[in-house]
Amino acid sequence: MSDTTATAAPEAGGRRSWLVLGGLHLLNGTAPLSGDDPVVLVELGAPVEADFPSNTVVLRWDALGTVELAARTVDATRRVTGKARGDELFPGMRVGGPLREAVTGLTGRPAGPVVPLFYVTADGGRAHVHSQIRFLAEDACFIRITPEPVATADVETLGWLPDAVRLHAEGFLFLNNHQRYYRKCFTGRELEYKYTLAPPVDVWTTTVELYQNLLEGGLPGYIMEYRDEYQAWDYLNHLFEVTGPTEAELGYASFIPTTDGKHLLKRKWYAEDTFDRRESHTYGLDLADDGGFERHILEELKVEAVRLPSFRRVRYDVNFESVRTGHVYGIFFDHCSLVEAREVTLNQCELEYLRSRVAVEPDPDEVLVEMEGIALWLEGFLRAHGLNDTRGFYSKRTFLKDAVAARPGLARKVTR
Repeated sequence: MSDTTATAAPEAGGRRSWLVLGGLHLLNGTAPLSGDDPVVLVELGAPVEADFPSNTVVLRWDALGTVELAARTVDATRRVTGKARGDELFPGMRVGGPLREAVTGLTGRPAGPVVPLFYVTADGGRAHVHSQIRFLAEDACFIRITPEPVATADVETLGWLPDAVRLHAEGFLFLNNHQRYYRKCFTGRELEYKYTLAPPVDVWTTTVELYQNLLEGGLPGYIMEYRDEYQAWDYLNHLFEVTGPTEAELGYASFIPTTDGKHLLKRKWYAEDTFDRRESHTYGLDLADDGGFERHILEELKVEAVRLPSFRRVRYDVNFESVRTGHVYGIFFDHCSLVEAREVTLNQCELEYLRSRVAVEPDPDEVLVEMEGIALWLEGFLRAHGLNDTRGFYSKRTFLKDAVAARPGLARKVTR
């Protein structure tokens, strides 16, 4: 876990880390870096992350304990020191008393909007800088912005600060917008393992137990996706198997009703069930199930298709990310039942690569390595719960085709 749980003494010449506090203008660009800007260095001791370099760090204020506040102006003409408990730094996201006193004592004027700016982590003579991307009353999340390390000797003299402010400014669109700091390593593709579970399966309880396992550090090197760790979904699928006109078009097109009365079109391309599939999502389609789906398939997609039984999908997601790489993964437990035959069901657990929360260039190969490790861990969890741990790719399309083969009466007529 990269969540701070304790403050360790610095290791001489080894691992060290600092929380850096200062004016919000250094992140949002409303004013340039100035020599009389106040900066507060809070040394945390040994870094909270295990690997160097890592990507993602989450610091909880109430876990910091008592810390030293080393306040100084950027030009080092004035210095002030103080102490504070971690939970006194930003009560209610506002500048806490001890921090306010340090900044005011340094500048002689009221403290403006002071926020967490950076997390700096060092190993020997090398250091990396992480920018703050989310800040709340309980904690803050930081991601690495330095592709190459900076000199450790510069940390306390702030020699790294101008470059860090510049790097953050260059990436402001990515770093300063809520949940817009993601990228995909495999654009337009879905990477997923599936485990088909024999009924009856209590997908809710199983999901909660897996969630608690992850929260308690059961999968070392991973933390819950910051502020988006648990999701519940419940929706219909009107799925058509795409059968032509060429092999390149094979797969499916599924129309999913959305809360605005329109539909999402999920399209996947694959001839056989497999780990890596091409996919696309098209939102906002104003269609009705009165032949509108068929017309869209024939006239807009210009493909041949067979309608399969509609089904309802209840799904619970647990999302988590690698501290080291910033890659985000999901484990989903779902229960699918046919609309016209509710007793025909499919229960599955899925492991999927979702996205990457990174400011530096990500490594796609690491996704495959990490998925293998996660899959082995997940299979141990499934075995311990008496569930199928055999990795596969059994798709919803194949489930629906098998259901029709077993019950020909479920075949749907295509209308236009």
